[in-house]
Amino acid sequence: MQGRETKLYVLTGFLGSGKTTVLLELLKRLEGHRIGVIQNEFGKIGIDGVILRNDDIQMVEINRGSIFCSCLKLNFVNALAEMAKQDFEYLFVESSGWGDPSNVEEILEAAKVVSGREYDFRGVICFVDAVNFMEEVKDEETAFRQLKHCNLAVMTKTDLADEEQMTAVREKIREINPVCEILTSKMGEMDYSFMKKDLMVYRWAESEETTNSVETKPKSLFMEYEGQIEKEKLDRFLRAIAPDVHRIKGFCNLSEHGWTQVDVVGSLIDYKKSEPFEKSQLVFISKTGPAVIKRIFSEWEACVGSEMKLRN
Repeated sequence: MQGRETKLYVLTGFLGSGKTTVLLELLKRLEGHRIGVIQNEFGKIGIDGVILRNDDIQMVEINRGSIFCSCLKLNFVNALAEMAKQDFEYLFVESSGWGDPSNVEEILEAAKVVSGREYDFRGVICFVDAVNFMEEVKDEETAFRQLKHCNLAVMTKTDLADEEQMTAVREKIREINPVCEILTSKMGEMDYSFMKKDLMVYRWAESEETTNSVETKPKSLFMEYEGQIEKEKLDRFLRAIAPDVHRIKGFCNLSEHGWTQVDVVGSLIDYKKSEPFEKSQLVFISKTGPAVIKRIFSEWEACVGSEMKLRN
């Protein structure tokens, strides 16, 4: 092996749990260090990749599925092997919200064989949405697996959760993973001293076959529209379609506020100012499969009424 071993962290967590927010803060704190990022999304368009883009950071985007699934696993192995040649100090892998990391150690071993280099694997960090996790883990095996196979659980959105919710989530974490370290985070603010630790000492579950597969892959759709629309109309549309989707995110041009980053998880809708784009773009991760297509068209017509294009 040549050069020093790159410290590798894998970031998991269900859709909208706050992975990108914390990763942005980590990148700020490590400014001046040689850093690589592998960013994974289910949608055709890498929305989070746009948010993370930085001239000082080398980033590879792997979209349209989970990096732990057979459909993209080889792409992930090759990306890890290529990144290993760069002699980064740190490599962060931000997996899709649907990513089940049960097989991550098997994938790292394959990358070692391909590249002849070994990462200093520091552990899997699972981001747990304190507001929505109890509902997610009831219905989604992925949310359970992400927590089972993590070394550090970070409870996010703690400013939006009450004490009863926080206690219930903490107890559920301990039920699923008795040994992982637990931290709390609010808008990316948290104790970052974990970076000085080897989180692998908090290993609980043995590697197993991932639940990610072509058959279990959720339907993702991509919308574009030109011009501006009113925020009130967009808000009505998002609230109408939210029960049918796991996640909506993208960038929209609003008549009152200009370019805006939009993020929808459950009943929570977040708007932030963003850089301008050629067209407005939204990505939808469906709960109802292809049936969501008709709902999106009908609700857009009822709430907004302007022209848009919807693609797979």
